[in-house]
Amino acid sequence: MALWAQMTPQLQFLPTQILNELYPDTFPLDVRHYLASWIEEQRWENFDVDNMEQEPQARRLLDQMVRLLQEVAQHNPNVVERVKLQHISRNLSVFQQQPMQLVRTVRDILRKERHLLTQVGMHSNFPPFQQIPQGPPATNGTPQPAREDGKTDVDNLVLKVLEIQNCRQTLHQLQEDLNWEKQEMESIQGQNELDPQNSDQVTRQNRIQQLEYNYSVCAKKRMQLLQEAVCALELCQASLILRIKSWRWEQHRATIGVQFDDNLGPLQTWCEQLLGVNSNLRQELMLVKRDHGVVEQFHTLQESLAHVLQTLIKNSLVVDKQPPQVIKTQSKFSTTVRYLLGEKMAPGKPVLLKAQIITEAQARQGVVPNENVGELINSTAILEHNTASKNTCATFRNMSIRKIKRADRKGSESVTEEKFALLFTTELTITGCESPYSIQAISLPVVVIVHGSQEINAMATIIWDCAFSEPDRVPFIVPERVPWKQMCEALSSKFMSEVQTQRCLDRYNFHFLAQKIFDQPDITEDFSNMPVSWAQFNKEVLPGRTFTFWQWFEGVMDLTKKCLRDYWSEGVFYLTDTNSKVLIYRGFAVKCLLCVIVLFFCSDGGRKIQNIQPFTKKDLDSAGLGDRIRDINCITHVYPDLPKNEVFKKFFTVPSPPNPDGYLPFKLTTVVNPGDQRSTASIPPDTPMDIFGQPMSNVYGYTHLPFLFFLQVFIGWCIKYLFSPHRNQGIFSP
Repeated sequence: MALWAQMTPQLQFLPTQILNELYPDTFPLDVRHYLASWIEEQRWENFDVDNMEQEPQARRLLDQMVRLLQEVAQHNPNVVERVKLQHISRNLSVFQQQPMQLVRTVRDILRKERHLLTQVGMHSNFPPFQQIPQGPPATNGTPQPAREDGKTDVDNLVLKVLEIQNCRQTLHQLQEDLNWEKQEMESIQGQNELDPQNSDQVTRQNRIQQLEYNYSVCAKKRMQLLQEAVCALELCQASLILRIKSWRWEQHRATIGVQFDDNLGPLQTWCEQLLGVNSNLRQELMLVKRDHGVVEQFHTLQESLAHVLQTLIKNSLVVDKQPPQVIKTQSKFSTTVRYLLGEKMAPGKPVLLKAQIITEAQARQGVVPNENVGELINSTAILEHNTASKNTCATFRNMSIRKIKRADRKGSESVTEEKFALLFTTELTITGCESPYSIQAISLPVVVIVHGSQEINAMATIIWDCAFSEPDRVPFIVPERVPWKQMCEALSSKFMSEVQTQRCLDRYNFHFLAQKIFDQPDITEDFSNMPVSWAQFNKEVLPGRTFTFWQWFEGVMDLTKKCLRDYWSEGVFYLTDTNSKVLIYRGFAVKCLLCVIVLFFCSDGGRKIQNIQPFTKKDLDSAGLGDRIRDINCITHVYPDLPKNEVFKKFFTVPSPPNPDGYLPFKLTTVVNPGDQRSTASIPPDTPMDIFGQPMSNVYGYTHLPFLFFLQVFIGWCIKYLFSPHRNQGIFSP
């Protein structure tokens, strides 16, 4: 088991994708491990997989393998491993009908292992399996292959093809020399052996024997190089497919604001290069058949190259620009699909790409469904090649969903929780390939709505899907619960993306959000590992409110983006809990409201807290927060003890110059009347006060946060207001 002993330490460096392809489900890694010695003792290379006369011998090997595996299972003290091995031994029965397939599988595994170890030897100065590209971890911890290393693999493949071509040319030269020597040998045969020229005959005979030996060695080397090249191509292409899947995963995560490099240029170059290598290897294989007939391994290599080619062609269709993930019926939208092998398509008839909408259940089937669940308008587009950008794309510019057929809903499931997708299909032919290929690509999940009031809830479904789904999942399964710390990452990423700020949410913000979603305002413990459910996120309304956590958080993002982005980015205030008295979100209205608290000193030495009438978004549109703070004369300093003009100077509006038409400019000024006692609370003069002017006996505490001393934001959400015709006019009625 020398080969397995060398291979075992390297397994930890192999990506899961490579391991799954190296050890398929029909021959799992466990079999290779437990039967390593026996497997390496068998003469798998002596089989001609196309010779049915060797099938009885292959069946004997299969029976022996099953028996050995069962013996290993019986003597295994670990009951879990014992049951697992017994299950695997039963599954090996799939080879009973085609025992030669077992021979092919084991032989290919051993070849790939030898190739991998050869590659490690070639790069002995580097960590094991560096040639298998591993990039930085993704957000969910899944390793991503590095694009730059893929170029190194392709370069090595190209060199391997050149070596095969040189070997072929050497064989051709040897054959010509051999033909010449044989011809000369025939011309001197039959002469008197005592003739002095007879020594020349012996010399030529020796030369012919040497040429024949050299030819035989070179021919074997040619086949060996072909086998190595095919194995290397399979591994390199597996890395490419993994990178394409990673690109799609990164594109999916971009919905919640995760950084995403959408440049497909390097992947397109990689695809085109591998297609060229595949074409050259197929050509070299046919030349082997021409020169030597159908030699051993010919059909195996031919099948491998055909399979690799089909996989490459089918995985090169990607959705470059995704459709909106919340689509309203009767509304226009666009999407772009790109084919990474577009320059290699056979010229002639235009390639028409067709789109159709499919359900989650249909997406799981993986085949083009016969049943239409929706009517798409402008659902076809032609794959067009742009010579300037070298891109081949089909752009659906004015697509629209006219109607949609919904599935039966379970329990309290709403229409905004139902996920669909767009399926793109076409048939095309690649230059150098005889038969056309049917290929398809699927979009990210979308939610179809019929009214604008459903958009926020539909977006909640999309956010949950993008943030918490796993790579290579069954479409479109998501967990019902996730750890709170994972939710924090998603909320912060979405907040930064939506507000367009570089300042993320911090631990104070997360603690406040946890208190809100878990309805535990008095708990100070760490919420990191507490599970949060989809129902808590956007099905159950917050206690005492008429809206969900997501609906409330979406309102926070909307207000911050439209009215307070610069203040947030500069760190002027924090999103925190109601105890901090810096930012307060209160849920009694649909509008996002900003309220300022002012502390007054009374003539009797007491102190009063005055709530200024909340500012609506319309108020802040007419005069910004900075200008309003400047205008409130009773506010002179902000925490810890800074003049308000120093803190807010950069946010003040520059006075308008005189109008050229002679009119005097005017401005809106915020005036506060402290004499109005309707919202004033009088506090005895000897009451201890905290830094926010609050009685220490009050339930309010504080958090040490910079700048705004008396500033609060009250956020609310009133569902009825969502449907009000006055929503966009900034009119508020509590």
